[in-house]
Amino acid sequence: SPFRPAVALSAIMLLTQKATSLALDVHEGTVLPQAGQGLLQQALPLCGYLLYFPALLGGPLQPFSSFRVQAESLGAVPLPLEAAGWRCLGALALQGLRVGLEGCLPRVQGCSVLATLCHMWMRALLFRLAYYTQWVLDEALLKVAGFGPEEGQGDLSGRELWVLETTHRLAVFTRTWNRSTSRWLRRLVFQRCPAQPLLATFAFSAWWHGLRPGHIFGFLCWAVMVEADYRIHPFLSAWATSRVAKLLYRGTTWVFTQLLVAYVLDAVEAESFSALCLLWTSYKSILPLSYGVVLLLLSKKAKQN
Repeated sequence: SPFRPAVALSAIMLLTQKATSLALDVHEGTVLPQAGQGLLQQALPLCGYLLYFPALLGGPLQPFSSFRVQAESLGAVPLPLEAAGWRCLGALALQGLRVGLEGCLPRVQGCSVLATLCHMWMRALLFRLAYYTQWVLDEALLKVAGFGPEEGQGDLSGRELWVLETTHRLAVFTRTWNRSTSRWLRRLVFQRCPAQPLLATFAFSAWWHGLRPGHIFGFLCWAVMVEADYRIHPFLSAWATSRVAKLLYRGTTWVFTQLLVAYVLDAVEAESFSALCLLWTSYKSILPLSYGVVLLLLSKKAKQN
């Protein structure tokens, strides 16, 4: 089956994520061996954390301490089936919205710049809805198994969904997107890298996702644009002092953020090198290129000051 390699890769990614998280816990001293237990007794909880089946299918990264508490309380407290049911209904609503938008996609195709950008934005929205649906179903599966994420530890809630779709800052979108993985990457790479931690984090993420050409190009573009985002917004917010200027600033940067996210998803989801080359040589690349130019100009200005 063509889906088996993808499922296997996903399981390996999740297993790697949990293994490195557990290794960091041991290294930092938050997971300590309990006195009076043999080697097998100490190893069983760790193996259970790494290999429990629902988390290998997906779901947010769960700390070992949280997993242990939930595993020890299984049977003592009722399973939150109502919460899982609500998540399934949410996933159904997201899938219905995705199917409806998919039917509208051919209508926005055209040769004009505006039609092309709208088509790219709608395709990216469909990709995001597919991710959202999968994350909600993953959390529902974990809830049914009794290992659901704690409050604020999941990948998608109503609040996070609102932030993802309304933020006018690419950096905020990046921190909120796949939140548990973002925290893991920050802890594993960003906080430990002495030089260029942002670039190193995105490069590691590209490697962890499979190191396909689309991943390399998309994640490195993403890193450059996030770095530019950190420099552009203080400059623009200082300029936008009046109410009208603030509305213009927020509206324009929201559109830019949506298009930049769409460009990154288009690159990451590119299935061949030729498709990636077509994306790079199209006028869709004007916006990320302009962010790169602005980054160079603001970096030069900062050095001069």
